[in-house]
Amino acid sequence: ELFVQYLATYSYKHGRGKEKNALTYSDLSHTAEECETFQFLADILPKKILASKYLKMLEKEKRDGEVREDDDEGEEEEDEDEAVGDSVGS
Repeated sequence: ELFVQYLATYSYKHGRGKEKNALTYSDLSHTAEECETFQFLADILPKKILASKYLKMLEKEKRDGEVREDDDEGEEEEDEDEAVGDSVGS
């Protein structure tokens, strides 16, 4: 209970809470991200993003993953070609 009170008070004082006279989620997430004391909360209180941005991030990660898989397959084919070339020359 004291910890939650301290987190809320710290976030209010160091966020935009004073301007709006209210404590917002973004104040809490900013505190978790910026303050070393509350770093362990960064995964629990992530910054809010729009769903559209999140979906774009997922699509990009998926495309990047497919490109990496293609690169890995190309390296495996090169390794197989070298092995075949070595056995033919022997």
